Amino acid sequence: MRLPHLAAACAALAIATPAMAQEADIRIAPPADWVVESDPMAVPDDATGLIFIRRMDSQTHLSEDGSHTFTGQMFRILHPQALQAGNVAIAWNPAAGEPVVHRLLIHRDGTTIDVLEETDFEILRREDQLELAMLNGVLTAALRVPDLRVGDDLELAFTVPSNDPTLGATSTGYLAVAPTVPEGRMHLRLSWEDGQEPRILMRDGLRPFSQKNEGSLVVRGDNIPAEAPPEDAPPRYGLNRVAEFSDFADWQAVSSRFQPLYDEAATIPAGSDLREEAQRIAAAHAGKLAQAEAALDLVQRQVRYVYVGLNGGNYRPASAQETWERRYGDCKGKTALLLALLDELGIESEGVLVNNSGGDDGLDERLASPAVFDHILVRATIDGRQYWLNGTLPFVADMRETPALPYRFALPLAQNGAALEKIAWQPFALPQEMSLFEIDARAGFDEPGPTVWTTIKRGIDGYAEYAAFSALSSAQLEQEFRNSLTGGSNWESVDEVDYRYDRETQASVLTIRGTSDHDWEDEGGGAYRMSLPGGGFSPPERRRRPRSQDASAPFYDEPGFDCRVTTVRLPEGTNLRNWLYNSVFVQDYFGATYYRMMELRDDRTLRMVRGFRTEQPEISAEEAERDNARLDDFDNSKANISYDPYQTGTPWGMASPVPATFDDVWRGAQAPCLAQKSQGDREDALRTGGGGGDGNAPVAVRISPEPLEE
Repeated sequence: MRLPHLAAACAALAIATPAMAQEADIRIAPPADWVVESDPMAVPDDATGLIFIRRMDSQTHLSEDGSHTFTGQMFRILHPQALQAGNVAIAWNPAAGEPVVHRLLIHRDGTTIDVLEETDFEILRREDQLELAMLNGVLTAALRVPDLRVGDDLELAFTVPSNDPTLGATSTGYLAVAPTVPEGRMHLRLSWEDGQEPRILMRDGLRPFSQKNEGSLVVRGDNIPAEAPPEDAPPRYGLNRVAEFSDFADWQAVSSRFQPLYDEAATIPAGSDLREEAQRIAAAHAGKLAQAEAALDLVQRQVRYVYVGLNGGNYRPASAQETWERRYGDCKGKTALLLALLDELGIESEGVLVNNSGGDDGLDERLASPAVFDHILVRATIDGRQYWLNGTLPFVADMRETPALPYRFALPLAQNGAALEKIAWQPFALPQEMSLFEIDARAGFDEPGPTVWTTIKRGIDGYAEYAAFSALSSAQLEQEFRNSLTGGSNWESVDEVDYRYDRETQASVLTIRGTSDHDWEDEGGGAYRMSLPGGGFSPPERRRRPRSQDASAPFYDEPGFDCRVTTVRLPEGTNLRNWLYNSVFVQDYFGATYYRMMELRDDRTLRMVRGFRTEQPEISAEEAERDNARLDDFDNSKANISYDPYQTGTPWGMASPVPATFDDVWRGAQAPCLAQKSQGDREDALRTGGGGGDGNAPVAVRISPEPLEE
């Protein structure tokens, strides 16, 4: 499911075409009786900035026919850069109804100029995300206000239908005040007819400006002060200046409202060749697990992704038959198709609403609304185990017992309604991004040598890389990297580029082989030094907030798992005992593990692994203050190796083995990117701030240089 107000921002080329002739007229009429406009605020003599808001009215009205939203604004143009505000655009979904423009005026030196007397709106169908395979059908009325000047007051008022055609009179939405509001007068209003009053959840940050009346909720203020969410707090803390409203009693009501839509869409009509497809899958694959995987593969391979929001398609899925016949569909259509195939195969399955954009933090504390979800996928139950199937991902994205994204909540669809499910958070089991460097310096410090660079990506970034690289031939891929790496970098040549997608570990694997300079620093007297790529950590920032912010709010880190591995084949003729390297460690700060281990082997290789993983995305203010106090002890040194014929390294402490980059273990399901610690040890480390560990996992190991005896 894709909702317009949740769409990710992107730099898109707007593709605009004139609308059909019957859509070309904009109705001009006075505002409806339910509109209550505020009086303009006087402009202060010392007003600064681009504009001053004399009044900003945003009002939503709920009725038996659905909802409509009135926007009325008047602002003073204070700066030449603000003249672009004269490019007026009004967007609406024609399936919900038509907009009404009430006025477009310029107030100048005591006179009023009616812009609409001389200038008309141009109606455009703007598919501004067409390159993302999104067709939303939204129309835009555009007008460029002529002769707009600095010092003018520009006034615009219009009403657009704001209900979704599928939901009809069932309304959901919110009133919100931004953390930082421009100077001036703001007026938000939610009103309703008899019998249409919704459930309302008012956040504390909005209460000082709010008033509940008979038939309305009003938020009003002049020069509303800024109120930033607590710094580095979880996303849910950004909702403090929001009032939600919803006609849904609970999450079960949302679930039961949408289930019939998918029941209907997933019904295969008599004589459909979809049944033949299901029979072919059943005949070719033994066991329900293999059959479900084959059904998912069919939907991913044979039906391309195109978001379709036309004619009320924002919530309503296209039928499985329609999606199959036209061979394209969005997440709703693909889900309906997959549900239909699984039902035909006798596999228990359900549609599940989720949020792909990360906006599901604190969902259990919000009013029930389908608008908080922007995606739907399938969950199947086979032999008592649940599997997630996402038909919109590339076909290499297999069904798994955990979803591809780290969702916090999910809402299954059920005839009698299902409860909102909290998905337990777990640290990533495998790195989401890896970089493996093999540096062959056997020819000497001053000579270029063979280099092998492998990158491994998982999750959404891995799927995106697969979609890009798998579309190129081997020759095209090799030429692309040869052009981008040689000439302006240390790479002297790119000899071979290999790409593959490992479905077992869900990893996009790119390997580049060539020759490069190796960045040895000549320190004189036969001594050399190198900083290994990706071997150091920047220290985390201190977690503190201004006194004006909520000091008790937890601190948040985006979950991640990153791993860097380097192997250096040492120059011939050097003595192993004269090779040195600096600190190795495992340290835990702010709910994350920082790990670096290095090892010198008798096979004349020096190996390094550096791993970072978020162990808990939220930590308390007390834990943050504890780590603030010990942040000066954070080891942010680079991973340095050096050769000095007059010094020798003496190990102290215990070391963990580091496999070479050419060992297959890094590409498998047990990549040793972190210290091998027991769960109890890790919990102790996170609780106390220490490294923790057992005989196989040292807290710190270092090789300290000492002069040779003369």
